[in-house]
Amino acid sequence: MKLSADLRAFEDRIGHRFNQPDLLVRALTHGSISSATRPDNQRLEFLGDRVLGLVMATALLEQDKDASEGQLAPRFNALVRKEACADVARQVDLGAVLKLGRSEMMSGGRRKQALLGDAMEAVIAAVYKDAGFETAFAMILRLWGDRVHKVEEDARDAKTALQEWAQARKLAPPKYVEIARDGPDHAPHFTISAQLSDGRSAKAAAGSKRQAEQAAAQSLLDLVTKS
Repeated sequence: MKLSADLRAFEDRIGHRFNQPDLLVRALTHGSISSATRPDNQRLEFLGDRVLGLVMATALLEQDKDASEGQLAPRFNALVRKEACADVARQVDLGAVLKLGRSEMMSGGRRKQALLGDAMEAVIAAVYKDAGFETAFAMILRLWGDRVHKVEEDARDAKTALQEWAQARKLAPPKYVEIARDGPDHAPHFTISAQLSDGRSAKAAAGSKRQAEQAAAQSLLDLVTKS
């Protein structure tokens, strides 16, 4: 298989030339355009998530040989979660080469965090299957760059941080309430309210419930820690 010019350019951006180009094509194929002869990237995404996890766990252990599991776990989560993968995907302009069906393309699929994060994991798996773990390890550390060294010692997602804040003050765990859902079924937009048992709350909106909950939790955390 001969890759198109845009995929060759993408290879340059991630720093790997594929011996098996079909692996790259599959990694970039979303389920909205897949077929019996054109499999999607879900199986590669599953594998890539595990490869990324092993790489980051190894890198963090080597970086801080004295850190406890309790210190390492939140750093690890910050580096492997979907938001981080999507951020790296934007860095290499993965969205420009993502293979999408028409409806997904029309709804802004090339910019969707979940799609970008999933595809980035699939690309990691494609490199792993094409050239082995050492090559995948090197590529991941190169693309994640300073994120590995600058990840905060207490890196936690906003929902976890807010729950820990509430527990420390003997409050019930925060509640997340969907207060609005707009947009078509293929591109919904959620508004979520994060609420504490003492009555304080904050809301946020995003293209997925998970993103909206995280954003609402961060807004509420900012509110309670500054008050």
